[in-house]
Amino acid sequence: MTAIRSVVLGCGSYLPERILTNAELASKVDTSDEWIVQRTGIKQRHIAADGEFTSHLAIKAAQAALANAGVDAQSIDLIVLATSTPDNTFPATAVAVQNALGITHGAAFDLQAVCSGFIFGLTTADSLLRTGAGKRALVIGAETFSRILDWTDRGTCVLFGDGAGAVVLEAQTQPGEASDRGVLTTHLRSDGRHKEKLFVDGGPSSTQTVGYLRMEGREVFKHAVGMITDVIVDAFKATGASAETIDWFVPHQANKRIIDASAHKLHIAPQKVVLTVDLHGNTSAASIPLALSVAVNDGRIKKGDLVLLEAMGGGFTWGSALVRW
Repeated sequence: MTAIRSVVLGCGSYLPERILTNAELASKVDTSDEWIVQRTGIKQRHIAADGEFTSHLAIKAAQAALANAGVDAQSIDLIVLATSTPDNTFPATAVAVQNALGITHGAAFDLQAVCSGFIFGLTTADSLLRTGAGKRALVIGAETFSRILDWTDRGTCVLFGDGAGAVVLEAQTQPGEASDRGVLTTHLRSDGRHKEKLFVDGGPSSTQTVGYLRMEGREVFKHAVGMITDVIVDAFKATGASAETIDWFVPHQANKRIIDASAHKLHIAPQKVVLTVDLHGNTSAASIPLALSVAVNDGRIKKGDLVLLEAMGGGFTWGSALVRW
C-alpha cells in the first residue's frame, strides 16, 4: 500500500552580516560572557541591519533552498512562512517572498506559532501536499526578533537573534513503509494557560504597538523538557523509531541546557544532537531550518538519514516531526 510523502529536496539559510557578541552585550547591560554561556550556551547572535526586514531574510533563505534543491521557483505551488516578526500587520510576509521569487500562482501565507512555527509550518505544508493541493512547497522560518527585544532586560536580550531557514518539499509516492523518505509523522500541541510565561506585551488590537518580548525564564525551562519529550515519545510510538534508530536530533535552538536535558531524558546520544545555539542564539521559527542547513552543508545529514525535529514556543506551543531525509 503506497503513501504520499512530503520529501525534502533541499534546504537553505541566511544570516544577517552583523554579529553581536556577548562581550558587546556586556558593555550595554549588566551581564558577562561567562554568565550567558553558562546559562544558555550562546556565544553570539546575528542582528538584522537597518532596513533589513524579515522578508529580506526569508527571500535569501528561500533562494538558497531552491538552489540546493536544484528546482525552479516556478515549480513552487505553496509557500508557508513561519514568523512572529512580520514586515507588516498585513499582508503576509509570505506574499513578499512569493513576489520576489516571481511566483504568481499558488498560495502563500504566514503561520504564527512562535518558536514552534517551523514544525507547525512543516506539518501544514505536509498535510496540504498529501491532499494533492500542490506538488511542491517552500516552508520558511524567518525572524527579526531584535526588533521586539527590550535591550535593557538582560534576561531576554541575550537570548535571541535574527535569521532565516527554508526547505523545499515535494509530494512523492512512496512504498508506505518506515523506510520511506519524507515526513513520516508530526505531532502538534498547544496550551494557552501558559501565555503569561512567554509573550509580547503589544499588538494591533490590544495596544496598537509592537510591544516587547517578556519571559519568565525559570517557568519556561521547567515546562520545556517535559513538553518536548512528550511529543517525541508520540513520534516514536507512531513510527516504531527510537533514540537508537534516529540518526540526528535537530531541536529548536533555544538554550543548550534545555537541549541537553531533553536529549538525556530521551537517551539520545550527544553525538547525534545538532547544536547551533552557540553561534545563532534563539532565532525562534528560524532555528530548526538554520540548524538543518548547517548539518546538511557540513555533510552530517545525508540522504536516507532519519532526522528528529522538535520545538517549543510561546503560547505555549510545541511539536515534533520525524523526517527521512
